[in-house]
Parts: sequence; structure tokens; C-alpha cells
Amino acid sequence: MREGAVTKYTTRIVMYAFLIIVSLISVFPLYWAFISAFNNTQQILGGRMIPSTHLMENLRNLFAQQDVLNALKNSFATSLLQVVLSLTISSIAGYGFEIYHDKYKDGLMGILMLAMMVPFVAVLVPLFQMFSKANLLNTWVGFFMPSLATPFLIMYFRNSARTFPKDTIEAARIDGLNEFQIFVKMFVPMMQPTYASAATITFMNAWNSYLWPKVIMQTADATTMPMLVSNLMAGYVIDYGVVMAGVTICSLPTVIIFFLLQKSFTNAVAGAVK
Repeated sequence: MREGAVTKYTTRIVMYAFLIIVSLISVFPLYWAFISAFNNTQQILGGRMIPSTHLMENLRNLFAQQDVLNALKNSFATSLLQVVLSLTISSIAGYGFEIYHDKYKDGLMGILMLAMMVPFVAVLVPLFQMFSKANLLNTWVGFFMPSLATPFLIMYFRNSARTFPKDTIEAARIDGLNEFQIFVKMFVPMMQPTYASAATITFMNAWNSYLWPKVIMQTADATTMPMLVSNLMAGYVIDYGVVMAGVTICSLPTVIIFFLLQKSFTNAVAGAVK
């Protein structure tokens, strides 16, 4: 075997070994949480890495302590509605920024890019004061408004719109389609992988959102799954088996959504890179 072939073979082995190690490290927290849901507190604190027989007990205690069904209902309702609203607004904005250029829109896009550098914690207090004066506390309008259109999603759809052929737009206009019809009948079907990947990102962010829902929704009826898991950590004595059962239930929807849409997600990311 030639020296070049040996070097290439060795490089490939090292690369795959590195990827396998990184993948195992990434998956380990999810594995540990899932396995811990089968164990009691003593076994978890003792570092047990294999499942035991306490799952049903942990689930019974979890449902006895918290209104899990209400939290699941709230999380699914808010996450799905946020996906629909965010994708609708952000895709229209991204499409408009790319297709209809002028200096004012480009300047506004620059401001949006700068906004991505500001952490949400930095604007949390002003947002709370603003929404409090507008009587939007404990309302779904206040819950959704800060995340209806994020700079990231607008930029994401704008980059995707760059691959949309401009000749197609001109031909559609000649055929009599208006701008809204071009967007709905041509842009949306062609960008299905982009919508799928954006839906995955938005759903995961909405489902895992904790800080803003905790601040804006101050009633027990509005509890979401991340808030429920946080509530399990309150008190002087923490049942880690119950906590891990809650973490597992909270994690499963995002894992399922990702695996269902991972093909579209990777295709959209690959297209964006190209």
C-alpha cells in the first residue's frame, strides 16, 4: 500500500473516531436522563448507569405532585402556535428583504443583524416594564409577541430566498400573478426544506423556553413543561427520580420532532451552505 493511501486511510480513521467520541458525549446527557427516570434518588446519586425498576413509581409521584397534562397541553399549544406565527411572519419578511431591495430595507436588515448580538437577558427588564404598562401580563399576546419574528429566522429565510430564481418571478408577473400569489404558490412550495428546518428550530426553542414564560405568565394554569421541571427542583428534599422522569417527558417531543424532520433539516442547511 502506498504511503499516500496509508495517510488518507489513517486520517479517515482519526476523523471517524473523533466524530464517534463527540457524538457519544453529545448523546450522553439524554441517555443519563432517560436511564435515571428508571432509578430512585439513591441510585441516581450513586451514579447508576443502567435502568432499575422505579419508573412507574417516579411517574406516579410526578403526576401526583404536578399537573403534567396541563403543562403538556400548554407547551404543545404555545409551541405549535409560535411555529405557525413565526414562520409566517419571518418568511414573508425574509422574502421581502431579498426580493425587494432598497437602501432603507438594507439598513433595517443591518439593524436586525446587530439585534442578534444583544442577549435576551439584557432586554428582559425593559420588556417586562413595557408589557406591564400595556396590561399584557398573563396574556397570550404578551407571551408570543417577543418571539413572533426573530432576526435569525428573518436572516435564514432571506438567505434561502437568494436561491429563488428571479426569472421565475418575472415570468409569473407576466402571467398575471400578483406578489402574494407568487409567494404562496411558488416560493413556499419550493422552500419546503427551509420551512421544515425553521419549524424544527422554532419548535425546539419555543418548547424549551423558560425565562420569558416564567416572567410574563404568573399563574399556575399557564405552567409549561420547563416551568414544571423547575418546580420539581424547589423544596428542601428533591426526589431526583421524579425530576428525571419530568426531564424525560419534557425532552421527548423535541427529540421526536428532530428525528422526524432531520432529513429536511440537513437538506436545508446544506442548501444554505451552498
